[in-house]
Amino acid sequence: MLVDSHCHLSSEELFGRLTEVMERAQSAEVGYVLNAGGLFDELPTQLEICRRYPNVFTLTGVHPHNASEYAEVTVEDVLKNTTEKKVVGIGECGLDYFYDFSPRDVQIKVFRKMITAAQESGLPLVVHTRDAEDDTIELLTDAYKQKKFKGVIHCYSSAWKLAEAALDIGFYISASGIITFNKSEDLRQAFQKVPTNRLLVETDSPYLAPVPLRGKVNEPAYVIHTAKCLATIKTLDLAEISAITTNNFFKLYTKAEK
Repeated sequence: MLVDSHCHLSSEELFGRLTEVMERAQSAEVGYVLNAGGLFDELPTQLEICRRYPNVFTLTGVHPHNASEYAEVTVEDVLKNTTEKKVVGIGECGLDYFYDFSPRDVQIKVFRKMITAAQESGLPLVVHTRDAEDDTIELLTDAYKQKKFKGVIHCYSSAWKLAEAALDIGFYISASGIITFNKSEDLRQAFQKVPTNRLLVETDSPYLAPVPLRGKVNEPAYVIHTAKCLATIKTLDLAEISAITTNNFFKLYTKAEK
């Protein structure tokens, strides 16, 4: 059994055909799915999906792209959403200096609120970072020194420096379909160094469909291709990497019930 530890079932590409998407996931032995959040306004839809599918969990948070819309967000705003049973983590959140859809100072301000919410709730923080590794490392490590918290760098695509810093504070590292791309040899080498007890797999669907499905709309069933690639990287078989990443998921997301 596999867990797709990060996807976007609420997206336009997937939400309209959820029945077939979830049937294909079941056929591919994807036993559980974590549906990410990026806007508080999407939470009702996310929770409705959880009601329809008991094997789906969800998150609450503010994506850096949307930080400007939530510039005055409070820690309490985040925490009140975490009382829902199916909300098992905070995110996705973080910094994105590639697109800069929100000013960087606002991204940092909102990210700090998400970190504090993770510290106060004990729920894992799900971090998005792109072209912002140094600031991400600084914010996470400085906060961790003040009060410990747990989390994951999702859809990992950065240099080893970020993974090393994240692992030092107990974070997990999540592999997406990017590791299957032809030009991702450096990333595959980074994943060789990540301890198996800190690995997760995800699709980040509907984005980043893995080889051999590049160009298609991604969906949870396709996480098996990422898992096969990760198994090769770690010199394991698919059953072993499936068991390891599933076990890791439930160790990190302790609120998620099997």
